[in-house]
Amino acid sequence: MKHFFRTQSPARLIALGFALVILIGSVLLILPCSVQEGVELRYIDSLYTSTSAVCVTGLIAVDAGDTFTPLGQFFLAMLIQIGGLGVTSVGAGIILAMGRHVDLKGRNLIQEAMNLDSGKGVVKFIKSVFITTLIFELTGALLSFLVFVQDYAPLRALGISLFHSVAAFNNSGFDILGNLQNLIPYRDNVALNLITCGLIFFGGIGFLVIREMWNKRLRWKKFSMHAKIVLSVSFFLILVGTVLIKLTEDVTLLGAFFHSVSARTAGFSTYPLGTFSNAGLLVLIVLMFIGASPGSTGGGIKTSTFFALIQGIKAAATNKSEKAFRYAIPKDTFRKAAVITLLALTVVLTGTYLMVIMEPEIRLIDALFEVTSAFGTVGLSTGITTGLCDGSKLLSILIMYIGRLGPLTIASLWYFSRGERVSFPEGNIAIG
Repeated sequence: MKHFFRTQSPARLIALGFALVILIGSVLLILPCSVQEGVELRYIDSLYTSTSAVCVTGLIAVDAGDTFTPLGQFFLAMLIQIGGLGVTSVGAGIILAMGRHVDLKGRNLIQEAMNLDSGKGVVKFIKSVFITTLIFELTGALLSFLVFVQDYAPLRALGISLFHSVAAFNNSGFDILGNLQNLIPYRDNVALNLITCGLIFFGGIGFLVIREMWNKRLRWKKFSMHAKIVLSVSFFLILVGTVLIKLTEDVTLLGAFFHSVSARTAGFSTYPLGTFSNAGLLVLIVLMFIGASPGSTGGGIKTSTFFALIQGIKAAATNKSEKAFRYAIPKDTFRKAAVITLLALTVVLTGTYLMVIMEPEIRLIDALFEVTSAFGTVGLSTGITTGLCDGSKLLSILIMYIGRLGPLTIASLWYFSRGERVSFPEGNIAIG
C-alpha cells in the first residue's frame, strides 16, 4: 500500500482522497441514526448528498432539514468542512495535531491542492488556514445566532448558526431550515444577507489573499499581483452581476447583490430561481462558470483564469504584451487559461447534452443551469434537482467531482506533461 501511494502523482492522490471521503460520507448519512424516523433515504440520494457536501456544492436531492437528524446534520457539516478545506489540508492538520512531521510527499500534496507556488512554508500555511477558518466560522456563527435566535429556541438557533456559518464560509449552499426554502424567509433581513455574503466572499477569495490582506494591513500598493487580480475581478463581477440581475428580475437591490455574490459558488438563494427570466439565469450561469479564486473553498474556472483569458485576448487583438498592475503576465498563463476554459466548457456542454437526453421534459436553460451549478460547485438550482432520474443524478455526481478537483488539476494531467522526444517541422494553419 505504501508503495502504491509513493508511486502516484499528487493530483491522483488528491482525487482518490476526495472519492474516499465521499464514499465514507454516503455511508454515514444513510445510517439509521442519521436519518429522521419515518423518512426513507435511498443510497443514490445519500451518495448525491455526500458528493454535494464534499464538493461544497449544495445541490440537494433531499432536504437536509427534513431528512437528517441532528447527528446526520453534524456529519453533513463535517463533510462540507473537509471538502472546503480540502482532504489534503485536513489530513495534514490531523498529522500536525498529533505532533507528527509532514513528509516531502505530504508537502507536495498540499502544494498541489492549495495551488501554492512552492513547498516552502507549507506547514505554517496549513496552520494559518485552520486558524483563519476557525475565526471566520465562529464569528459568522455568533452573528448569525443573533438573527436565528429571534425565530428558534436558543439551542436550535445555535445549531442552525454553526451549520450556516460552515456552509457559507466553505461556499456550500446547504441549509437545515427545512421545506426546501433555503434563505427565502430571510430575503429582507439585511443583517443575515450581509453576514452570509461576507462569509462567502472571504471563503471565495482564497486563503493566500486573506493572509496577504492581514499581513499587509489592507495596503493596496503592497499587495501582490495575484491578490490585486483576485480582489479586482471579484468586486467587478459582484458589481456587474448585481446591476444585471436587478435590471432583469423583480428583486430588491439587496436580493440582486446577494445572488450576485452567492452565484460565485456559494449556492444560497433568497428568491426562487424557478421564477427568474432566461436573461437572469444566463447572468447567474456566467457567474457560476467563472466561480471563486485559486486556493479558496469555491469552484469554477476561477477569477484569475478569467482575468488571464481576457488579458490574453486583449493582447492578441492590440498586438501588445500582456500586463496588469505594472507587472508582466507570464507567457504561458494565457495558454493555461485557455486550456482550463476549454475543458470546463467541454464538461458543461457535454453534461448538458446528456442531461437533456435523459430528461427530455426539462428546458435547455434549466439543464444548462443545473450542470453549470454542479461544475462550479455552486448549488443553485431552478428547482429540478429533486425530480432528476438516477442517471441524471449520477451524471451530476460526476460533474460535481470534476468541478471540485478543478480544471487546473485535469489540465495538468493532460497538457503540462513535457518530454517529447520527436520534433516536427513547423506547419501552417489558417486561424480566424
